Amino acid sequence: MGALTPEAAGAMEKTLQTPRAAGAAGIVFAVLLAATIILVHSAIPIRPVNAATWLASSSSRDAARATLALLPFAGIIFLWFMGAVRSYVGEGEDKFFATIFLGSGLLFVAALFTLAAETGSMLATAAVPRGTAQLHLWQYGRNAAFTLLSSYCMRMAAVFTIATSTIGRRLGVFPCWLTWLGYLVAIILLFVVTSIAWFQLAFPLWALVVSGYMLTTSHSAAGA
Repeated sequence: MGALTPEAAGAMEKTLQTPRAAGAAGIVFAVLLAATIILVHSAIPIRPVNAATWLASSSSRDAARATLALLPFAGIIFLWFMGAVRSYVGEGEDKFFATIFLGSGLLFVAALFTLAAETGSMLATAAVPRGTAQLHLWQYGRNAAFTLLSSYCMRMAAVFTIATSTIGRRLGVFPCWLTWLGYLVAIILLFVVTSIAWFQLAFPLWALVVSGYMLTTSHSAAGA
């Protein structure tokens, strides 16, 4: 059997490297998701005094449409963030927690996209003539959107946070303070967000901290 040519040997040695931009994905995701949550709660209040007033306000509908425009990008960039975390922790993660990590992350994105579709359907009711049936339909869409956000998106985010923090702790790539911060955020997302909606911002803030830590330590290691 003949020896490999230099070109063939070089091709075998090549590996697909994580893009440098992936390291900042968590920061971009955190900004987009935080902006989305703020827009959702500002444009579609949980208990509006008068649904008809909201429906008649073009500024409220425009803000909600801006939310819909951000949601797909937040989900896509979150996938980059997942890839950046896996690249950072390396190949040694436990298969059990790796499966939970991937499953919860993908379910979070799926719930986020479902939330976008539900909110879009709710906005469509604002374009039809006003009436009792239309207001009831809007109320249903509003409640469904907030249920998706607080009960499903945030619960999957909590599982993702637990899995990421546990993998980082077991492999020694996350310091203790970052691990316990992740567990605290997970508890908030599991048990508190349904009663205090603004605590949903804890997840994008956690993603921001994790991404910033990974960027800082990666640059320090590269410069050493």
